Amino acid sequence: MEVTRLREILKSARSKRILVIGDLMLDEFIWGKVSRISPEAPVPVVEVTGESFYAGGAANVARNLREFTPHVAVLGMVGNDRSGQSLHQLLAEQQIETDAWITDHRVCTIVKTRVIARQQQVVRVDREQIIVPSAAQVKQVVRSVREKLPAIDAIIFQDYGKGFLTQDLVSRIVEDAQRADKIVTADPNSRHPIDWIGVTAVKPNLTEAFFAAGITPKNGSHSIESDPDLAQVGSTLLKKWKTKYLLITLGEDGMMLFQKNKPPQHIPTRARQVFDVSGAGDTAIALFTLALVCNATGIEATQVATHGSAVVVGKLGTATVSPDELTTSFDHHLTPAGPALPS
Repeated sequence: MEVTRLREILKSARSKRILVIGDLMLDEFIWGKVSRISPEAPVPVVEVTGESFYAGGAANVARNLREFTPHVAVLGMVGNDRSGQSLHQLLAEQQIETDAWITDHRVCTIVKTRVIARQQQVVRVDREQIIVPSAAQVKQVVRSVREKLPAIDAIIFQDYGKGFLTQDLVSRIVEDAQRADKIVTADPNSRHPIDWIGVTAVKPNLTEAFFAAGITPKNGSHSIESDPDLAQVGSTLLKKWKTKYLLITLGEDGMMLFQKNKPPQHIPTRARQVFDVSGAGDTAIALFTLALVCNATGIEATQVATHGSAVVVGKLGTATVSPDELTTSFDHHLTPAGPALPS
C-alpha cells in the first residue's frame, strides 16, 4: 500500500467513533538497574529508579485508537479502589470516554506490575480476580451499548479471559450491532472460549487459533506460506465463526489474513527491533478495526496493523503508535504483500 493511500485512511479516521468493550487493567512498570545478586536468594536486586502507570487491557486498545481519533469510549468493570481511580484518571487525561463502565465493590481492579531492568523484564506480578458480571450488570451494559450504537462506527471486543465478556453479553451486543450494520471485531482468549458468530473480524494469535480450531500444530519444516495446518486452521475458523475476516498474528512471522472465497495472504513483520511485546496485540486489533471503518480492504487493514505493531514492539512499556510513526514505517517498507497460501 502506498503512503498516499495510508494518509487517506488516517484522514478519514479522525471522524470515526469506536467503542472498546472488555477486560480493563492498570499496567504498572517499575524501572530500575541491577548491579548485584541478593544474598538471600539467587535473584537480582533491582534498585528502583522510577515507575510508570498505563491504561492496560481493553483500555490500551482505546489508548491506541485515541492516537488517531478523538472519539473513543471504553466499557468494562473495575473495582472501587485506588487502582480503579488511577485507571479512570489516566483515561480522563486522554479524553477517552468511561461514562458507561461499571464500578463494582466486589471487584479488585486488575493490576499487572512489570519490573524492568536494563530494558529487560525481570518479573511480572499480577493482582487479579475473575468475577463475571451479574445478570443485572449484563443488562446494564447491553442497554448502554444500545444507546451508543447510533453514534458509533465500530465495536471492538478485547478478551483477556478475566471474566467480563460472557457469551450472553457478547451475543446480545453482536445481535444489536448487526441490526445497526456496525463493524464488530474481536480479539479472543484461548482460556475463555466464546462463540464469535456474527462479528466482522476475529484476531487470534497463532496458539489461540490452533486451539479454537481444535487442531494440534505439527513441528514440521513448512514455511508460513506453505503450512497446510495453518491453512486448515484458517478455513476451519472462517466456517466456525462465520466471520468476514480472520486475522492470525504470527509473532516474528507477521500476520496471516483469511477471507472467504479468497486465498490467504501473509503480511511479513515490519519490526526492526523488539524491546517489549506488551500490548502489541492491542495495537493490532485497534488499527485493523480502525482501517476497516475507514473503508480499507482486508489487506490494507492488515498492512496498517502490521506496521503499527512493529512500531510498538520497538518501545518499552505498554506503548502506542502515532500517525507520524505509522507513516514513517510505511515510508521505510514500500513492499507488496507476501504470497498467498494455497486455498
